[in-house]
Amino acid sequence: MNDRLQALTVFVRVGESGSFTRAAHDMNLSQPSVSRIIGELEARLGVKLLLRTTRRLTLTAAGEKFLERARDVLADLDEAEDAARGVDSLRGTLRVALPVVFGMREVIPRLPGFLARHPLLRVELRVSDAYQDLIAEGVDVAIRLGKLADSTFGARRLATLPKFVVAAPAYLETRGVPRSPAELAKHDCIFGPNGLGRESWTFKRRNTVISVDVTGRICTDSGPGLHASTLAGLGIARASAAMCGTELRSGALVALLTDYTLEPVDVHAVFPGGPHPSTKVRAFTDYMMTALHTGSPALAV
Repeated sequence: MNDRLQALTVFVRVGESGSFTRAAHDMNLSQPSVSRIIGELEARLGVKLLLRTTRRLTLTAAGEKFLERARDVLADLDEAEDAARGVDSLRGTLRVALPVVFGMREVIPRLPGFLARHPLLRVELRVSDAYQDLIAEGVDVAIRLGKLADSTFGARRLATLPKFVVAAPAYLETRGVPRSPAELAKHDCIFGPNGLGRESWTFKRRNTVISVDVTGRICTDSGPGLHASTLAGLGIARASAAMCGTELRSGALVALLTDYTLEPVDVHAVFPGGPHPSTKVRAFTDYMMTALHTGSPALAV
């Protein structure tokens, strides 16, 4: 790699991650090599790009400006190389962040077809229900469920999943079947990520909106935790079709209050690079948009 290009690449990774150690690991370099490259870059530019303390790295004002321009330069170079090769010859690494259940049930099973189209491309998967710092983690594209926070990131809606109120037959045998949203107030409800133990669940029937306060003893910070708790008969939960579709078809879970509807869940691809994603990201999102609508169990419950 050209020395100046390597310096740009190393600096961008250090600036995004805030760590020499993480940048060294991601780029398969030693930590002293990363430190030396940054030192030589600063000496050549004649400015301080990073402030180093024993606890953290921070960008100087000059460093922030240089990081923004360096990102643009590297993105333009990637685009030029991809354009020259053509979309069928994509190479390098695509880093994808996925929520656990949707990623395992809907995205990963579709990756063989994507990789078969791009045999020179590697995919790194970051599978977690925690909202990762996409820039610090070097993520190229993330799949997000639900409403998106305002940000400078680019986004593209890939699909919309219906949502259900569900429970295990064992729970319903013990506690009875709610016949209206109001009856949920008498039941144990299960709260998924960001649930605080008491929520208002909102339903729609024809043109009427109905909200009911619900409580419960189980709150979990992950999709798999919500899924397992519901299957164990610990209460009633709200779940997307991706999480409960298979279980509804098998009878392991029962859909409740089917005369009412819940707000569906949008599935977005989010890319930190802004509204104009790289060729690799465009290829991935194009493929997933088509694949999710082709024989998708989650979209056909």
